Amino acid sequence: MNTSSRSMASALFPVGLLLIAMASIQSGASLAKSMFPIVGAQGTTTLRLVFASFIMLLLLRPWRAKLTASSLRTVIVYGMALGGMNFLFYMSLRSVPLGIAVALEFTGPLAVAIYASRRAVDFLWIALAVIGLLLLIPVGETSKGIDLTGAAYALGAGICWALYILFGQKAGADNGVQTAALGVMIAALFVAPIGIVHAGSALLTPSLIPIAIGVAVLSTALPYTLEMVALTRLPTRTFGTLMSIEPAFGALSGLFFLQEYLSLAQWLAIACIILASVGATLTMRNESTPLVAAD
Repeated sequence: MNTSSRSMASALFPVGLLLIAMASIQSGASLAKSMFPIVGAQGTTTLRLVFASFIMLLLLRPWRAKLTASSLRTVIVYGMALGGMNFLFYMSLRSVPLGIAVALEFTGPLAVAIYASRRAVDFLWIALAVIGLLLLIPVGETSKGIDLTGAAYALGAGICWALYILFGQKAGADNGVQTAALGVMIAALFVAPIGIVHAGSALLTPSLIPIAIGVAVLSTALPYTLEMVALTRLPTRTFGTLMSIEPAFGALSGLFFLQEYLSLAQWLAIACIILASVGATLTMRNESTPLVAAD
């Protein structure tokens, strides 16, 4: 009995870590949105990435990474994709509810998963994803839906997420977790000029510093650490399947922290995208890597 209990606890432990990581990421996004009135989405992205850079610099010591000219180019593209993903995602949150923004952004890794498999059944997952998008994005003048500009930002973040996955695999093969710290630092350098031009001296507002540190911890340092631990203890497909429910965490976080109420059609749309992602993950080839969240 004791052995069985220990086995159950051992199996549930990484699942619990992953659920906490997803809740942390979406809670961080909710907290970040509270900074928009002062420094905008541009300044918020800058503060988050700058503080995350300092945290990961101390934790992962990226100066130990061994870089060649080729691997440096890969890391730079990886970091720019990471910066673009964060920037465009926060830009989308200005006019799109958190849960919907996460669902739209998730089409990026979903496309990577479907491409990695390329089986006949993938047409089913594509159809589900398209249904979800049609339910979210208004079609016709009389249709009610989300802001198209915000939706475009979220879909752009999804494209960056796909690039982040593809180039992150290549960069991570050379230097492992230290790549993440390098990527965040490059992302901060890439986004900071935009944030500085937009927000200026408001970035130095003392009351923002604790919030920015909280966003950096909740959205980057804590979930990244938990995901790395979970990844070493879970099968790839289990990890990918669990990550697929992140849009639901986004919707619930938006509801609880931001009072963003979604319509039945929008909940159905999120469900379609989640089912498409779960299905694509379960049917992708064994050699495919999991889709690590990085909002």
